[in-house]
Amino acid sequence: MQILTGMKGALIGSVIAAAAIIAAPFYVDLFQIMQLTVFAAMAVLALSLGFIWGYGGILCFGQTSFFGLGAYAYAVSAINFGDSTPAILLAILVPVVFAALLGYFMIYGGISDVYLGVITLTVSLILFNLVNSTAGDFYKIGEARLGGFNGIPGVPTFNLPGNPGYILTPEQAWMVTGIALILVYLGLRVLIASSFGRIIIAIRENETRAALLGYDPRIYKLITFMIGGAIAGFAGALYVNWGAFVSPTIFALGLSAQIIIWVIIGGRGTLIGPVIGCLLLQWMVTEIGAQQALDANFILGAILIIFVLLVPKGIAPTLRDLALSRLGRGETAPPEARVKVKT
Repeated sequence: MQILTGMKGALIGSVIAAAAIIAAPFYVDLFQIMQLTVFAAMAVLALSLGFIWGYGGILCFGQTSFFGLGAYAYAVSAINFGDSTPAILLAILVPVVFAALLGYFMIYGGISDVYLGVITLTVSLILFNLVNSTAGDFYKIGEARLGGFNGIPGVPTFNLPGNPGYILTPEQAWMVTGIALILVYLGLRVLIASSFGRIIIAIRENETRAALLGYDPRIYKLITFMIGGAIAGFAGALYVNWGAFVSPTIFALGLSAQIIIWVIIGGRGTLIGPVIGCLLLQWMVTEIGAQQALDANFILGAILIIFVLLVPKGIAPTLRDLALSRLGRGETAPPEARVKVKT
C-alpha cells in the first residue's frame, strides 16, 4: 500500500512537471530554454549515479566514462547515419557494453568499494587522454573525425523518428529532454519498487546476508552498474543534442566530482534528491559564472563541506523527515525512507 501511494504521488508530480515542461516555451525566452535543456540532460546523468550509489551501494567516481562514451557514440553515429534515432540507441548500447565488461572484471574479481571507485576514476582519465590524442585526419570513424582536443563540431541534433529531414527546434528538443528526464525517473521508481529493487537494496545493506538467502550479489550489482551506464550514456546523447558539439572535456575529472556533489547534496537513497541537487547547483554555477565575481569551484567546495557537516542526509531526505515530523507521522515513513544508505 505504501509503495502504491508513493507511486501515485510520483505519477501526479510527473504529470504536473510534464505540463510545466510543455508550457515553458510559451513563457520563457529561447536562451533560458537552452539553459533548462542542458540542466535536464545533466539531471538524467545525476539520476544514473543516484541509482547505482544510493540504491546499489556502488560508488562510481567515473560516471563520466559512460556519459562521454554515450556522447561520442551519438555524435559519430549521427554523422554517419544522418539520423538521430539509431544514434540514440547506440549511445545507450555502447556504454552498456563497456559497463558490462568493466563491471564484470571489477565485481566478479572481488574488488572492494574503495578500489572500485579508484578504478572507475582512472578509466575516466584514460578515456580523456585517449580521446584527447585523436587529432588529425587519421582518427575518424566513417565520416566522423574525432578531432582530438578540438572535439566534434556540427553534430546533427535530434530529428523526428523515421524522418531525418525534420530537425527538432530548440523548444521541441527541450520538451524531449524534459520528458526523457521524467520517464527515466519513473522507470527507476518502478524498478526500485520491484523485487529486483528490493534485492539490490538488501545487498547494499548486507551483502553476506543476501548471499546466504540465495541471491548472487555479483550479478545484481553488475546489472545495476550496467543500468547506470545506460542512463549515463543516454544523458550523453541528450547533452550533445543541446550543443551539437562534443569534446574530451566530457570525460574531465571536474565533472566526475560535480556528479558526486549533486548526489550528496540532493540526498543519497532517493531519486528526486540527485535531480534537485543537480538543478540547484547547475543554476548556481551558471549565475556565479555570469557575475564573474566568485570562483564557482570554491563555492561548490564550501557548499559540500556545509552539507556534509550540517545536512549529511541531503536536501530531499531532510525535507521529507521534517514534513513527516510536522505531520506527526514519522513512524509511518515508507521502508525505503527508513533504510540507511551505505556510505
